[in-house]
This record gives sequence, structure tokens and C-alpha cells, in this order.
Amino acid sequence: MSFLSALPPGTSGWTGAFWSGRERRVQKFHRICQRYLTWVQLSVFEGELTGAQLERLLAELREVMVPDEDSVIVYGFRTKRYFVRRLIGREKGNPEQRFW
Repeated sequence: MSFLSALPPGTSGWTGAFWSGRERRVQKFHRICQRYLTWVQLSVFEGELTGAQLERLLAELREVMVPDEDSVIVYGFRTKRYFVRRLIGREKGNPEQRFW
């Protein structure tokens, strides 16, 4: 059960996803995450997902990853109100810009 599964039906939560994978799977990870979340920088994505969307995202990532070589970390917040994001330096993510 995900942390978003406990939310009432029709609601969503704020999600951050971070992954580290072998070079040959980088583009696959990026494409999957980009379908659900906004690219922030390199292997960092964030956005608002329902519990069902999060479960689909994780299922797709599991199909691509090799557990002994890759990792995915997902942070979730029930509301963006309790989430603080601070950028130090140059903004790297741009949804209009291609990663590869």
C-alpha cells in the first residue's frame, strides 16, 4: 500500500521521485517519470498524483529497473501546504527541453 492509498477517493498528494540507474536505462526512467511528473533536474521529478497514478508509475519503473543496480526513492505529502522546496543555484529542469 502506498502513502497515497490512504487518501479519500478522488484526492491526490504531492510526490517527489528520485532515481538512480545504470546508464543504459536512464532514458527509460526519464520517459516513464515524465509521463506522470514534472522534470526538475537530472533524475528528479515532482508533481501531484492520485494513489492510482502513483501505483502505475511505480509498476512501470519496476518493469525497467534492475533492483541490484537501480534505486527509486519516492517522497509523498498529503498536501503541498506542508511541502517546502528551496532552490539554490540555477534552475535545471525545463519541461520543454529534452533530457537527452
